[in-house]
Amino acid sequence: RSMFKDRRSYRLGNMCRVYNIDYDEDVAHRANYDADVLAQVFSLMLKDLDKNNVKTFNELKEYQDDQAFVKNRGFHTTVLCKNQAGLKDLFKLVTISNTETLAVFGKANAKSTEESEFIADPCIFKEEIEKRRENLLIGSACFNGEVFEMASTRSKEDLSKAISFYDFIEIQPLENYSYLYEDRELFDKERLKVYLKDIIDEARRQNKIIVATGDVHYVHKDEKILRDVYISAQAIGGVHHPLYIYDKDKRAKQITPDQRYLNTREMLDAFKWLGDDKFIKEIVITNTNKILDMCDNIKPFSDELRPPKIDDAIAVARKCNIIEEPFTQRHDVISADQYLREFVEYNAHKLYGEKLDPFIRDRIDKELNSIIGNGYGVIYFVCHLMVKRSNDDGYIVGSRGSVGSSLVATFSDITEVNPMPPHYICPKCHKLIWMDNVASGYDLPDKNCPDCGEKMKGDGQNIPFETFLGFNGDKIPDIDLNFSGDYQPKAHLFTREIFGDENVFRAGTISTVAEKTAFGYVTGYCEEKDITNMSKAQRQRLASGCEGVKRTTGQHAGGIVVLPDDMEIEDVTPIQYPANDKDAAWRSTHFEYHDFSDNLLKFDILGHVDPTAMRLFENISGIDVKTIPMNDEKVLSLFYSTKALNIVNPKYHEETGACGLPEFGTLNTRNTIEETRPHVFSELVQISGLSHGTDVWRGNAQELIRQGIKLSDVIGCRDDIMSTLLGYNLEPIDAFNIMEHVRKGKGLTEEESTKMLEHDVPKWYIDSCNKIKYMFPKAHAVAYCIMAVRVAWFKVYYPEYYYVSYFTLRCDAYELETMVKDADSIYARMMELRTKMNNREANKKEKDIFDTLEVCYEMVSRGYHLSNIDLYKSLATEFKVNPDNHHEIIPPFMVLDGLGENVAVSIVEAREKGEFLSKEDLMDRTQLSTTLCNKLSTLGVLDGLDESNQMSLF
Repeated sequence: RSMFKDRRSYRLGNMCRVYNIDYDEDVAHRANYDADVLAQVFSLMLKDLDKNNVKTFNELKEYQDDQAFVKNRGFHTTVLCKNQAGLKDLFKLVTISNTETLAVFGKANAKSTEESEFIADPCIFKEEIEKRRENLLIGSACFNGEVFEMASTRSKEDLSKAISFYDFIEIQPLENYSYLYEDRELFDKERLKVYLKDIIDEARRQNKIIVATGDVHYVHKDEKILRDVYISAQAIGGVHHPLYIYDKDKRAKQITPDQRYLNTREMLDAFKWLGDDKFIKEIVITNTNKILDMCDNIKPFSDELRPPKIDDAIAVARKCNIIEEPFTQRHDVISADQYLREFVEYNAHKLYGEKLDPFIRDRIDKELNSIIGNGYGVIYFVCHLMVKRSNDDGYIVGSRGSVGSSLVATFSDITEVNPMPPHYICPKCHKLIWMDNVASGYDLPDKNCPDCGEKMKGDGQNIPFETFLGFNGDKIPDIDLNFSGDYQPKAHLFTREIFGDENVFRAGTISTVAEKTAFGYVTGYCEEKDITNMSKAQRQRLASGCEGVKRTTGQHAGGIVVLPDDMEIEDVTPIQYPANDKDAAWRSTHFEYHDFSDNLLKFDILGHVDPTAMRLFENISGIDVKTIPMNDEKVLSLFYSTKALNIVNPKYHEETGACGLPEFGTLNTRNTIEETRPHVFSELVQISGLSHGTDVWRGNAQELIRQGIKLSDVIGCRDDIMSTLLGYNLEPIDAFNIMEHVRKGKGLTEEESTKMLEHDVPKWYIDSCNKIKYMFPKAHAVAYCIMAVRVAWFKVYYPEYYYVSYFTLRCDAYELETMVKDADSIYARMMELRTKMNNREANKKEKDIFDTLEVCYEMVSRGYHLSNIDLYKSLATEFKVNPDNHHEIIPPFMVLDGLGENVAVSIVEAREKGEFLSKEDLMDRTQLSTTLCNKLSTLGVLDGLDESNQMSLF
């Protein structure tokens, strides 16, 4: 098998390592040397078998483990689907090859994001193909196929047996095989023709369909160099392309086969060497059409949505230990749709009284009819259960995306965002007062109920339902929920409780080669080929052509795909292990979710820091974060002034108190805040929309505000476009379509611009629409602003808790030796880092440290400070307030570089069993290394501890 000598030598070398046999790879491939080494290996293998009492071939067969196939070299094959049933069979084969018979060779020796990647090949046994071949056509594939292997290395009998398995036999242009006889000098072109004629003769004898195929790897001839770049590049884990030649001198001269797409005339010319025009036409034209006629016109994905059904919602809720007030007395069976309808009604009446306002009644009915009528009720029901479970376990849940546009989502407790127009509501007598000329109910000042005197609540964000489920309410709802990062894995597992282990999968992702990686590939190719005169423009062009190729697979951060009980997953997609990790807790879809989003529903169960922060605030303060008002003037003043911070450092220079606040703490957003000076909640929502959109602020709203247009009037969020145009009396469908076009960056059509002008929409507004490339959903902005205001409330009223939360959850790097110093020292270090950042010399860690020091500088400027690590007071991973001095924050052990969570926990656990007698005792009782112990000593944490337990008598 000399044509596969590279792979053979690699495996022989591995066997030598197992048996501690010296193997010189530099002299590998020499027949006498390889034979001698192989004999040594074989002798030791026989001794192993003898030790295990293996005497016969049958015993040898039983002796091998179920992963023995990993060591075998597989062959390529072509599988075509005759019909839709065949597509499912093919998907089954792909699933099996990526799960049950995935040949894993080990973990990739890679860096950063690729650390969890495994080197593996999907494999399938012939027996599995045989079971499912009724609706499939099996082809012999290329020179890596079994048929060519038998023809070039084995007997005619072996070739005959191999051909008998296939439905059609493929032969390819001589150019496809060129590397076998040119670069590797395995045989000459005439010998290749003999092999191909042997294949043809035997296939004819067996009446097999013979087809000329191209094994096409690219379309145009000038794209060949892109494949050559990939042949010379290393994949994850250092794996090389099969055409890669390990001999450096030969590799430099390598000419890879041209495997571009050939048209009919070119294919006919490629087989002229056969000398039989009739036969050539048969394999190039007649038989290819014959194969086509044997296959139906198949759609890989259907247009039918198959949502899961829950017929007994009460049973599911009780199984998950969740049952709501309206159903505590119910014992009959109701569906998820009915459960949703009744719970929404219950909450609506609970909040807005026995007789609902006609506007509320109409919106509930409209939404429920759309949601349930299109089969989406189960999504709301399950999201409701997940949020309820998380809340019961002590973790608030945030929403993202446009789900807050749905009043049904509000009344089913999925989101805190209320999309109705701004209004007052009395929690006691349910008095409802609609408010005009206000953008958000959170902007309303406190007001007592005119009927009963109770303090009324301001609510409502004025978000149209159409932005979530489309104008006709038939768009598949995409409900994104932000769970605490600590709780996210539990939320994922909760879907298994609801639907069963076999019905939920992680949404698969495909990572592709990025621009920088592609440029590196091109550079490496030039070095391999000793090309020194390629221009930068040409390298960039080649890199651009190499971008987007699949690099590895993974899974969506929070996407859970749900399969109905009456389907198999292969009705839609194969499944696999993410990154080829057979020990992964979840299997993921083989295709990306967007490929089959019209077929199966996906729940986005994401992890986010804000819910974790809310949990921490509640734990350390005892305050229910949901009671924090959204219209507190001192809190809102942080977004235009620092007065509420009570700064004591006269050198503090910030203009606002937004530093360190989620969504508003970045430098760009703070610059926007300083220019716009928002005073009310709705203006914060505008800022959020402006900062997250593309071409919404710079060169657009920023210029309009400088010209005197009010912040509240410019376009900030996508939903405001529809609401604004409805205010100008455009038809709802026109307002909706304009919003959709603008948010997707398509601009306005001439007809839309004309309609807007006819309805007196200002010219500047129309021009602004045409500049926008992407827009943020208002409900998303509102949900994030709610969290930001809660954090800001603690910053104003409980600074010590705010800084504990910030340093614990929102910092990516620490520099403790600087953080414990005074304001001037911290500021001086910040200026050092800023200079490096301005000169583009700072690395990521230094940028992260700057962000940490910025908040630390603010803290010290307010009269608070950070202490050193305390051996007996510091926690493992969380900052804490010094109980003896609320102006002092005690850092955890983990702020020390290199000191991980396990080590930190070991210190806390050890000290609970008694004081440390010495540094030696400290290291003996914990997982601290000498290096970490020395770092703690340098910081002064271990002052007072002797080096060892020995006591000196003198």
